[in-house]
Amino acid sequence: MYIIGENIHIISQKVKNALAERDAEFFQEMAVKQVEGGASAVDINLGPRKKDYDEVIPWVTKAVEAVVDVPLVFDSTNVNAIEAGLKTVTKAQPIINSTSAEAERLEKVPLLAKKYNTKLIALTMTKSGIPVGADERVGIALESLIPRMLEIDFPIEDLIIDPLVLTVSGCQEYCPELLEAVRTLQFAWDPPPTISVGLSNVSNAVPNENRHLINQVYCAMLMGVGLQMMIADPLDQELWKVIHTIENRDESTPVGKLYLKIADRIANMEEPQLEDVDMSDPEQVEIWKTVQILLNKVIYADSYLEQ
Repeated sequence: MYIIGENIHIISQKVKNALAERDAEFFQEMAVKQVEGGASAVDINLGPRKKDYDEVIPWVTKAVEAVVDVPLVFDSTNVNAIEAGLKTVTKAQPIINSTSAEAERLEKVPLLAKKYNTKLIALTMTKSGIPVGADERVGIALESLIPRMLEIDFPIEDLIIDPLVLTVSGCQEYCPELLEAVRTLQFAWDPPPTISVGLSNVSNAVPNENRHLINQVYCAMLMGVGLQMMIADPLDQELWKVIHTIENRDESTPVGKLYLKIADRIANMEEPQLEDVDMSDPEQVEIWKTVQILLNKVIYADSYLEQ
């Protein structure tokens, strides 16, 4: 699994403080921890930075590149801020996160990616927003995103389609549709673009004590439909256990067997079954209940594990 480390994000108060104090050591330690934790790339999301991007983005880029060699992902709605980072990179091929199918964004960002020879994450989102259905999301990729890349002779092997994970708290109906979008997009073009998602988005607005479990179960389901790249927390050791269990087909524990069964059922376009679960094992019961909310079979509530 190719994981883009998500932990340098302006939503974090620690990141905000380090940025305000120009604490380069904080950003370097965060980058090193993520790479040592297994991240294949590091996402840098400092917000739009409309007033100071030309100073802040190069400063963080230089600080991070001084200690890690992996690709940096420039994650901003501000095209100028992204370019400021791209001008500064000296090591691995960077990644832009992201364009969408909105006209202005689709006009500008792919050209920037081509100019600086970057990979490009493209979201299946239009001016009207994110469609619920898998077919509509695949349609955006086939009718807008990929044609734009072909128009400017952008390498499809450098294109990364993100069909957009939304939270199970409030957007529950999107969760199973996302699985089918990921499944279909891998066969929608030849050669197929890479597919990636922001895994942690599925548990946004969920109580902290349940977030890791929801992320882990959804990861198993996404691996079942063939996902091989995601933006996630590389410091989440339990998440890595799920990934390694499925990648290595490790059946040495009852919980591992269940995660494998979930991935295999989803791979075969089946729903996980109650017979797959040892209902006397509280951990397996929690996993089963989480599968049910992610498949939109049981209405999500913050107390779903107690029901």
